[in-house]
Amino acid sequence: MNPQAPVYVRAEDDAWPTVAYYHFHAWRGRRPFWAGLFTLLGGFPIAYFPYADLRLGNVSLAMATTGGAGALIIGVLLITLGLALWFQATIRVFAGVAAILLALVSIPVSNLGGFFVGFLLSMVGGALALAWAPGQPVEEGEQSTDVQPMVERQPGVVGLSKAEATAGMGVQGIPGPRGTETAHASETTAHADGGRNSAG
Repeated sequence: MNPQAPVYVRAEDDAWPTVAYYHFHAWRGRRPFWAGLFTLLGGFPIAYFPYADLRLGNVSLAMATTGGAGALIIGVLLITLGLALWFQATIRVFAGVAAILLALVSIPVSNLGGFFVGFLLSMVGGALALAWAPGQPVEEGEQSTDVQPMVERQPGVVGLSKAEATAGMGVQGIPGPRGTETAHASETTAHADGGRNSAG
């Protein structure tokens, strides 16, 4: 969710598809929408493939396994977790972990996790659910000093042209000593004699 995104205010002449789009956009921004969608879509192939049969002319090819009931349970749970992520965003951590675990269990139970389609969708949905965090809206007029540009925080730089700012530079753009600095004001024995330390 982008807390700084512009808020939609309905105008008099807006058509109903525009209003519906912006309401859906606002609804989607307040919850882990994509995590729920991937988890929901991952449950369908996991639950479907063990019960599907493919007909090639007079030949019927069934992909049923002994774990057909387990595959149905895993698929229904993933669909339920996807819907829960949409309507109960507070359980996103539990739902994300559960979706990842169910996707891993679906590999041996449900035809390699719905031929890896449901497995991958559920893994991505669970990871997105764990990574999602609700946005915090910024209060009006409340702006931290870290957000302010560096130019505003440096005194004496604002309002200067390039020629004025580089007027105090020495040879080849190397800055010279400032007016408040004195040469060798902080010299100690470590700085004396060309940087050699005089011990003893």
